Amino acid sequence: MTTGVRVPAVAGLFYDDDPGALQESLDRLLSEARSRVPLTPAEEPARLRALLAPHAGYVYSGPTAAAGYLRVGRCRERISRVVLLGPVHRVPVRGLAHPEVQAFATPLGEVPVEPVPAALRTAFPQLLDSRLAHAQEHSLEVHVPFLQRVLTSFTLLPLVVGGIDADSVADVLDAVVGDDATMLVVSSDLSHYLPYDEAVRVDAGTLAQVEALDPSIRAEQACGAAPLTGVLAWARRHGLVPRLVEACNSGDTAGDRRRVVGYASVTFSDPDGAAP
Repeated sequence: MTTGVRVPAVAGLFYDDDPGALQESLDRLLSEARSRVPLTPAEEPARLRALLAPHAGYVYSGPTAAAGYLRVGRCRERISRVVLLGPVHRVPVRGLAHPEVQAFATPLGEVPVEPVPAALRTAFPQLLDSRLAHAQEHSLEVHVPFLQRVLTSFTLLPLVVGGIDADSVADVLDAVVGDDATMLVVSSDLSHYLPYDEAVRVDAGTLAQVEALDPSIRAEQACGAAPLTGVLAWARRHGLVPRLVEACNSGDTAGDRRRVVGYASVTFSDPDGAAP
């Protein structure tokens, strides 16, 4: 039964738990991204369909996430629905799991959560329910404040993904992504705990696969490999064109360069809206 509100698990840890401070930090990250990675005329907002963005604490991956969300913000007039996919870090699942709640809360307020219709559950047995898998999971939560800041009003379909092949994820996306009012966001960091130079090399190879829509990315390349490979398979089916917006790692932001985590923002657009 779908009831209640999913309360924040990492507010005050991954991002500010005070609404004013959180809004200020988001605005600063977006403003800095606008200066660092300016929007170009070739990035036609009407064509943007999906975004890959990282999910670490904002001090680490916030700048790169903001560079991607700056592009989503240009679509605010048409986006009223977000399908948000991320990996599980604490509670394993085998499929795509819904949180069984009616709303998703952050310090900025509550976002209505869509239920999964019975017909979809019948058609796709890989669609599951797991309030437990969502309860402490940060991979989706950290994206919601960004979405609240760059969009106006929207509903959310949050699904954590694990133990499932790319085509099975893509099949569900074909059914749930819907029309132009829907934005798909996939949450994933890249390599974990490699030395800085090695991480740069490994992540460059992973991003080349992303830009080729190659759904063979492995878990050691991206902690969100399960949802990411599904999105890549879905994007290939629909002829979307990926564009790397920004990549870095924790050694570039606030971490030790001896052991870093990689981050990237990548947009996926209809061909007519792709950057040259």
